[in-house]
Amino acid sequence: MLTHPTAEKLHALKLTGMAKALDEQQTMADIDELDFEARFGLLVDRELTERENRRLGTRLKKARLRHACCIEDLDFRTPRGLDKALILSLAACAWVAKGINILITGPTGVGKSYLACALGHKACLEGHSVLYRRLPRLFEEFRLAKADGSYGKLMTTYAGTSLLVLDDWGLTPPSDSQRRDLLELLEDRHGLRSTIVTSQLPVNLWHDYLGDPTLADAILDRLVHNAYKINLKGDSMRKKAADVDQIVHFE
Repeated sequence: MLTHPTAEKLHALKLTGMAKALDEQQTMADIDELDFEARFGLLVDRELTERENRRLGTRLKKARLRHACCIEDLDFRTPRGLDKALILSLAACAWVAKGINILITGPTGVGKSYLACALGHKACLEGHSVLYRRLPRLFEEFRLAKADGSYGKLMTTYAGTSLLVLDDWGLTPPSDSQRRDLLELLEDRHGLRSTIVTSQLPVNLWHDYLGDPTLADAILDRLVHNAYKINLKGDSMRKKAADVDQIVHFE
């Protein structure tokens, strides 16, 4: 068989996975023991794997997660109110398909953003589109989009994303324009798409944070009542890591 011309044709057809598998088969000592269907099946499996990996890479790149982490990286040993059974059940990502939200609260450094990114990474693995934004940055994007006429397009992008991670909720009180942007976004996503919110503020203080009672009611109605609530506690994980580094350095 003229494998070199065949491999070139596979590359021309953008079947790079099959081309790689074909090259690898030439170095396998026992490959002749497999019949045509078995060998062809290996080529197809490799192509499928290559395409899935490329799509995953694209989803992760677009997500722009703050932390490159996964569920397996989470520390369940440190006492901080992290329910392992709940997190492992959320790792199945059924909540994303159902448009359910997750609200993660707790003091600074306790691992809210890390947990949110781990869940976002798992959603990418499961084939869902994900976007991560700090809420102050999101508000700034909306402001700039209004100025250059791309607001509608930007809102459509965020509204249609399977999972939106909003980090650093509650740092500074929003303006009236920002409250209305937030309401429009959550209204478009309500019951259809999932949102993860991380905040140092307890959920029961979010109404006061939002300011305007009417808009606050509308925003929280679309965010809070259809959500898992995870309240982390304890000392800063960053401080713990720094202390360990100091001990190692000292030793």
